[in-house]
Amino acid sequence: MILADKIMNLRKKNGWSQEELAEKMQVSRQAVSKWEGAQTVPDLEKILALSRLFGVTTDYLLKDEIEDEELTDEPDRAPVKRVSLALANEFLDWREQAAKRIAAGTFLCIIAVIPLLLLAAATEKLPENLAAGLGLVMLLVLVAAAVAIFVSCGFKNTPFEFIDKEPFETEYGVDGMVKEKEKAYRPAYAKTNLIATCLCVLSPVPLFGGMVTEKEAFMVVVLTVTLLLAGIGAALFILAGVRWASMQKLLKEGDYALRNQRKSRVKETVSTVYWLCATAVYLGWSFLTRAWESTWVVWPIAGILFAVVMCLCNLVLDWEKQE
Repeated sequence: MILADKIMNLRKKNGWSQEELAEKMQVSRQAVSKWEGAQTVPDLEKILALSRLFGVTTDYLLKDEIEDEELTDEPDRAPVKRVSLALANEFLDWREQAAKRIAAGTFLCIIAVIPLLLLAAATEKLPENLAAGLGLVMLLVLVAAAVAIFVSCGFKNTPFEFIDKEPFETEYGVDGMVKEKEKAYRPAYAKTNLIATCLCVLSPVPLFGGMVTEKEAFMVVVLTVTLLLAGIGAALFILAGVRWASMQKLLKEGDYALRNQRKSRVKETVSTVYWLCATAVYLGWSFLTRAWESTWVVWPIAGILFAVVMCLCNLVLDWEKQE
């Protein structure tokens, strides 16, 4: 059996398409096609990489007279996990539920400050200390509920953690099923993101209306509306994004392609830290100055700076890759 046939047989045995093997080998699909068609022969470096990838000896690959597979002696080589059609459907169903829960938790975090604002405006009817105390209690209750949702989602996602953290392969039929779901969901994904973007961009508009009056009660109302709009926009982004990301993960597309996985993990970490810091700045500034009518500017500024931070992150990661 010649090398071309061995590469094709090993690829099919692992359930990989030519595109998937090409991605793992960091070559073009045409290169793999030429290998399997005996039009070209992989260089020595690629032969060694194929040996490691398939777990067979280089002798087996190079010697035509060796017909039976000779496995490499690697007792610690972890088997690649495989995602069946049933598991893929279970994962997608769970991530659809998780999207709703995570979106709800995020919404609760954003609106958690609203009770504090409303009670602060009601100091004429309630003692100031009582109003502040009740507001803080309600804020903490809402944040605690959001944290409980996030923790619960984390625990329930445990059976699927390997999809994020470990190499995996999909069985026959999985890619086709996921691509059909992705194609069907694409219009809703685009529409949801458009609505979310509009809501986030327009969320400060009520505050501009509040500038025409100095009445504290009216300012509290418009600030509440702003937070609600921003919260709904953020929730919609998450609702659409989590479902879309689950399909991308199974297909290993976009940010979840093998060549982009490290880049995606770094960007997710930077993004999480960035928005936690932005939230801390907003809440700290607001509570210290009690100037809620002004501190909202943190969010548009944070949004602009976030784009800059992500661009810098991409530049650094691309530079490291070139090095």
